[in-house]
Amino acid sequence: MSAQAIRNYDDAGILPPTERSKTGYRRYTLLHAQALRAFLALRRGHGHQQAMEIMRATNRGDTESAYRLIDAAHVALLAERDTRTEVATALGSLSTTTPAPVNGRPLTVGELARRLGLHPATLRTWETQGILRPERDRATGYREYGPDCVRDAEIARQLRRGGYLLHQVAQFIESLREAGGADALSAFLGSWQDRLTTRSRNLLAGAAQLDSYLTMLDQTQQVQLAT
Repeated sequence: MSAQAIRNYDDAGILPPTERSKTGYRRYTLLHAQALRAFLALRRGHGHQQAMEIMRATNRGDTESAYRLIDAAHVALLAERDTRTEVATALGSLSTTTPAPVNGRPLTVGELARRLGLHPATLRTWETQGILRPERDRATGYREYGPDCVRDAEIARQLRRGGYLLHQVAQFIESLREAGGADALSAFLGSWQDRLTTRSRNLLAGAAQLDSYLTMLDQTQQVQLAT
């Protein structure tokens, strides 16, 4: 790390106040070194901006704000973890029976409804929820359901039968589209889990370094009060 980077962190409030020598040089202590360790560790889990805000709040004595920032990161991570679990559960609940492929022209809303044993209004509702994305015939404006859309409808029917809510179905279908299919989604879920685990460990490591810094701050303040 360059000397200029240290000065920048100092000026940004990431480090505690620094004393100056008679010649104007900054004097750094073990407390500053621990503050830097805490910031670098927090940055891996929270990102640069939020890690900086946590350190600034800590250094001005506003630990409540620092704790809130940390808590918010854990809440967001838990929500993402729940999302990943819901998608994985949905994938595992799908029937192993592959729907018959659709060849030839796209299906109309009525044809697809009959294929699935549903009312056409249900398919329109799924469209408004983002579950289905049918094309439109340029001449008539009627909905056209191609192979991918039929596949999504088949999956949605199975998930709905399994008790999944519409927003959960939409979430799963969107993940399936982004991944490029069920096999790709399985690999994607694995890498997603790895990222969640890495971030959890990074948050823990950042919290440990920050806790050490807070302990040193308390000890420094006690010494100052004693003298």
